[in-house]
Amino acid sequence: MPHALHQPRVPAATPATEADLIARAAAGDEAAFEAIMRRNNRLLFRTARSILKSDSDAEDALQDAYLCAWRALGDFRSDARLSTWLVRIVVNAALRRLKRRHAQVIPLDAAMNAIDPDIQASLSDDPDSRPESSAMRAQMRKLMEDRIDLLPEDFRTVFMLRAVEEMSVQEVAQALDIPEATVRTRYFRARALLREGLASQIDVALNDAFSFDGARCDRIVAGVLDEVRKGSDPADGGKAADRRP
Repeated sequence: MPHALHQPRVPAATPATEADLIARAAAGDEAAFEAIMRRNNRLLFRTARSILKSDSDAEDALQDAYLCAWRALGDFRSDARLSTWLVRIVVNAALRRLKRRHAQVIPLDAAMNAIDPDIQASLSDDPDSRPESSAMRAQMRKLMEDRIDLLPEDFRTVFMLRAVEEMSVQEVAQALDIPEATVRTRYFRARALLREGLASQIDVALNDAFSFDGARCDRIVAGVLDEVRKGSDPADGGKAADRRP
Protein backbone atom coordinates (compact mmCIF):
# COMPACT_ATOMS: atom_id res chain seq x y z
CA MET A 1 0.00 0.00 0.00
CA PRO A 2 1.64 3.22 -1.06
CA HIS A 3 2.40 5.74 1.61
CA ALA A 4 0.22 8.83 1.62
CA LEU A 5 1.99 11.93 0.46
CA HIS A 6 2.53 14.48 3.17
CA GLN A 7 2.38 18.16 2.36
CA PRO A 8 5.34 20.03 3.78
CA ARG A 9 4.37 22.14 6.79
CA VAL A 10 4.68 25.86 6.23
CA PRO A 11 6.20 27.46 9.30
CA ALA A 12 4.09 30.20 10.89
CA ALA A 13 5.27 33.70 10.25
CA THR A 14 7.45 34.96 13.10
CA PRO A 15 6.51 38.42 14.38
CA ALA A 16 9.11 40.98 13.44
CA THR A 17 11.45 41.92 16.26
CA GLU A 18 11.78 45.53 17.34
CA ALA A 19 15.33 45.69 16.04
CA ASP A 20 14.21 44.40 12.64
CA LEU A 21 11.39 46.95 12.44
CA ILE A 22 13.75 49.78 13.37
CA ALA A 23 16.29 48.75 10.73
CA ARG A 24 13.63 48.44 8.04
CA ALA A 25 11.93 51.69 8.97
CA ALA A 26 15.25 53.54 9.05
CA ALA A 27 15.81 52.30 5.49
CA GLY A 28 12.48 53.83 4.42
CA ASP A 29 10.10 50.87 4.86
CA GLU A 30 6.69 52.46 5.57
CA ALA A 31 5.12 49.14 6.57
CA ALA A 32 7.74 48.66 9.28
CA PHE A 33 7.20 52.19 10.55
CA GLU A 34 3.44 51.62 10.60
CA ALA A 35 4.01 48.55 12.77
CA ILE A 36 6.13 50.65 15.14
CA MET A 37 3.37 53.26 15.36
CA ARG A 38 0.65 50.72 16.06
CA ARG A 39 2.74 49.12 18.80
CA ASN A 40 3.32 52.44 20.57
CA ASN A 41 0.25 54.51 19.69
CA ARG A 42 -1.68 54.15 22.95
CA LEU A 43 1.33 54.79 25.19
CA LEU A 44 2.36 57.89 23.25
CA PHE A 45 -1.17 59.27 22.91
CA ARG A 46 -1.72 58.99 26.65
CA THR A 47 1.64 60.65 27.27
CA ALA A 48 0.77 63.62 25.05
CA ARG A 49 -2.76 63.75 26.48
CA SER A 50 -1.41 63.98 30.03
CA ILE A 51 0.47 67.16 29.07
CA LEU A 52 -2.03 68.85 26.76
CA LYS A 53 -5.35 67.74 28.34
CA SER A 54 -6.92 67.71 24.88
CA ASP A 55 -7.56 64.72 22.61
CA SER A 56 -7.16 66.71 19.39
CA ASP A 57 -3.99 68.48 20.53
CA ALA A 58 -2.57 65.16 21.71
CA GLU A 59 -3.22 63.61 18.29
CA ASP A 60 -1.49 66.54 16.57
CA ALA A 61 1.50 66.34 18.92
CA LEU A 62 1.73 62.60 18.35
CA GLN A 63 1.75 63.08 14.60
CA ASP A 64 4.53 65.68 14.92
CA ALA A 65 6.50 63.29 17.13
CA TYR A 66 6.20 60.41 14.68
CA LEU A 67 7.41 62.56 11.82
CA CYS A 68 10.43 63.58 13.89
CA ALA A 69 11.04 59.93 14.78
CA TRP A 70 10.74 58.88 11.13
CA ARG A 71 13.57 61.23 10.16
CA ALA A 72 15.73 60.39 13.18
CA LEU A 73 15.42 56.59 13.23
CA GLY A 74 18.77 56.25 11.50
CA ASP A 75 20.41 57.84 14.56
CA PHE A 76 18.57 55.66 17.09
CA ARG A 77 20.86 53.64 19.32
CA SER A 78 19.66 50.50 21.06
CA ASP A 79 21.09 51.53 24.44
CA ALA A 80 17.52 52.61 25.28
CA ARG A 81 14.18 50.99 24.52
CA LEU A 82 12.46 52.33 21.44
CA SER A 83 9.32 53.14 23.45
CA THR A 84 11.39 55.24 25.88
CA TRP A 85 12.98 57.12 22.99
CA LEU A 86 9.58 57.75 21.44
CA VAL A 87 8.13 58.97 24.74
CA ARG A 88 10.89 61.58 24.97
CA ILE A 89 10.10 62.77 21.46
CA VAL A 90 6.35 63.02 22.07
CA VAL A 91 6.92 64.82 25.39
CA ASN A 92 9.01 67.43 23.59
CA ALA A 93 6.38 67.77 20.84
CA ALA A 94 3.61 68.20 23.42
CA LEU A 95 5.60 70.77 25.41
CA ARG A 96 6.23 72.79 22.25
CA ARG A 97 2.47 72.88 21.60
CA LEU A 98 1.81 73.79 25.22
CA LYS A 99 4.29 76.66 25.01
CA ARG A 100 2.61 77.97 21.85
CA ARG A 101 -0.80 77.67 23.48
CA HIS A 102 0.31 79.65 26.53
CA ALA A 103 1.81 82.33 24.33
CA GLN A 104 -1.67 82.90 22.88
CA VAL A 105 -3.47 83.15 26.25
CA ILE A 106 -5.54 86.34 26.65
CA PRO A 107 -4.32 88.40 29.64
CA LEU A 108 -6.71 88.25 32.60
CA ASP A 109 -7.38 92.01 32.67
CA ALA A 110 -8.20 92.04 28.97
CA ALA A 111 -10.52 89.07 29.37
CA MET A 112 -12.35 90.64 32.31
CA ASN A 113 -12.82 93.87 30.37
CA ALA A 114 -14.02 92.07 27.24
CA ILE A 115 -17.51 92.86 25.97
CA ASP A 116 -18.46 89.20 25.61
CA PRO A 117 -20.34 88.31 28.83
CA ASP A 118 -19.59 84.61 28.40
CA ILE A 119 -15.86 85.27 28.88
CA GLN A 120 -16.46 87.25 32.05
CA ALA A 121 -18.84 84.63 33.40
CA SER A 122 -16.37 81.79 32.78
CA LEU A 123 -13.71 83.62 34.79
CA SER A 124 -15.87 84.88 37.65
CA ASP A 125 -18.26 81.97 38.23
CA ASP A 126 -17.80 79.70 41.21
CA PRO A 127 -16.33 76.47 39.72
CA ASP A 128 -18.53 74.38 42.04
CA SER A 129 -21.66 75.94 40.54
CA ARG A 130 -20.86 74.89 36.99
CA PRO A 131 -22.91 72.05 35.46
CA GLU A 132 -19.90 69.79 34.97
CA SER A 133 -18.97 70.09 38.66
CA SER A 134 -22.52 69.23 39.72
CA ALA A 135 -22.54 66.23 37.39
CA MET A 136 -19.21 65.04 38.77
CA ARG A 137 -20.45 65.30 42.35
CA ALA A 138 -23.58 63.37 41.40
CA GLN A 139 -21.47 60.61 39.85
CA MET A 140 -19.23 60.41 42.91
CA ARG A 141 -22.24 60.33 45.23
CA LYS A 142 -23.80 57.50 43.22
CA LEU A 143 -20.53 55.57 43.29
CA MET A 144 -20.26 55.94 47.06
CA GLU A 145 -23.90 54.99 47.61
CA ASP A 146 -23.49 51.87 45.48
CA ARG A 147 -20.39 50.79 47.42
CA ILE A 148 -22.07 51.46 50.79
CA ASP A 149 -25.06 49.34 49.71
CA LEU A 150 -22.69 46.42 49.12
CA LEU A 151 -21.42 46.45 52.72
CA PRO A 152 -22.71 43.71 55.05
CA GLU A 153 -25.77 44.96 56.91
CA ASP A 154 -24.16 45.24 60.36
CA PHE A 155 -21.20 47.15 58.93
CA ARG A 156 -23.43 49.28 56.71
CA THR A 157 -25.61 50.54 59.54
CA VAL A 158 -22.64 51.43 61.72
CA PHE A 159 -20.92 53.17 58.84
CA MET A 160 -24.06 55.14 57.97
CA LEU A 161 -24.50 56.39 61.52
CA ARG A 162 -20.80 57.13 62.14
CA ALA A 163 -19.59 58.45 58.79
CA VAL A 164 -22.71 59.87 57.15
CA GLU A 165 -24.70 61.01 60.20
CA GLU A 166 -21.51 61.76 62.18
CA MET A 167 -22.81 60.22 65.39
CA SER A 168 -20.29 59.47 68.12
CA VAL A 169 -19.16 55.94 68.94
CA GLN A 170 -21.10 56.14 72.20
CA GLU A 171 -24.28 57.31 70.45
CA VAL A 172 -24.08 54.53 67.86
CA ALA A 173 -23.48 51.94 70.56
CA GLN A 174 -26.51 53.14 72.47
CA ALA A 175 -28.71 53.32 69.36
CA LEU A 176 -27.84 49.80 68.19
CA ASP A 177 -27.44 48.31 71.68
CA ILE A 178 -23.96 46.98 70.99
CA PRO A 179 -20.62 47.54 72.75
CA GLU A 180 -18.56 50.57 71.77
CA ALA A 181 -15.67 48.25 70.84
CA THR A 182 -17.98 46.54 68.34
CA VAL A 183 -18.90 49.92 66.83
CA ARG A 184 -15.23 50.75 66.36
CA THR A 185 -14.43 47.35 64.85
CA ARG A 186 -17.36 47.40 62.43
CA TYR A 187 -16.67 50.99 61.40
CA PHE A 188 -12.99 50.22 60.79
CA ARG A 189 -13.88 47.13 58.76
CA ALA A 190 -16.53 49.01 56.75
CA ARG A 191 -14.01 51.70 55.81
CA ALA A 192 -11.51 49.04 54.76
CA LEU A 193 -14.08 47.28 52.59
CA LEU A 194 -15.07 50.58 50.96
CA ARG A 195 -11.44 51.43 50.23
CA GLU A 196 -10.87 47.99 48.69
CA GLY A 197 -14.00 48.23 46.56
CA LEU A 198 -13.29 51.76 45.37
CA ALA A 199 -9.64 50.91 44.67
CA SER A 200 -10.67 47.99 42.45
CA GLN A 201 -13.07 50.24 40.53
CA ILE A 202 -10.38 52.87 40.15
CA ASP A 203 -7.96 50.25 38.80
CA VAL A 204 -10.53 49.20 36.19
CA ALA A 205 -11.28 52.82 35.31
CA LEU A 206 -7.58 53.61 34.94
CA ASN A 207 -7.21 50.91 32.30
CA ASP A 208 -9.99 52.59 30.33
CA ALA A 209 -8.85 56.18 30.93
CA PHE A 210 -8.26 58.23 27.76
CA SER A 211 -9.33 55.26 25.70
CA PHE A 212 -7.48 54.68 22.46
CA ASP A 213 -9.92 53.07 20.05
CA GLY A 214 -9.16 51.59 16.65
CA ALA A 215 -10.50 54.60 14.76
CA ARG A 216 -8.08 56.99 16.50
CA CYS A 217 -5.17 54.61 15.93
CA ASP A 218 -6.00 54.31 12.23
CA ARG A 219 -6.45 58.09 11.91
CA ILE A 220 -3.05 58.87 13.43
CA VAL A 221 -1.24 56.23 11.39
CA ALA A 222 -2.89 57.39 8.16
CA GLY A 223 -2.09 61.02 8.91
CA VAL A 224 1.56 60.32 9.64
CA LEU A 225 2.05 58.17 6.56
CA ASP A 226 0.40 60.83 4.42
CA GLU A 227 2.82 63.45 5.75
CA VAL A 228 5.75 61.06 5.31
CA ARG A 229 4.87 60.64 1.63
CA LYS A 230 4.56 64.38 1.19
CA GLY A 231 7.82 64.99 3.02
CA SER A 232 6.24 67.41 5.49
CA ASP A 233 8.41 68.69 8.33
CA PRO A 234 6.56 69.80 11.49
CA ALA A 235 9.62 71.75 12.64
CA ASP A 236 9.53 74.11 9.65
CA GLY A 237 5.77 74.71 9.49
CA GLY A 238 4.95 72.03 6.96
CA LYS A 239 7.62 72.80 4.36
CA ALA A 240 9.04 69.90 2.46
CA ALA A 241 11.85 68.18 4.29
CA ASP A 242 15.00 67.36 2.40
CA ARG A 243 16.10 64.52 4.65
CA ARG A 244 14.93 60.95 4.75
CA PRO A 245 15.89 58.24 7.24
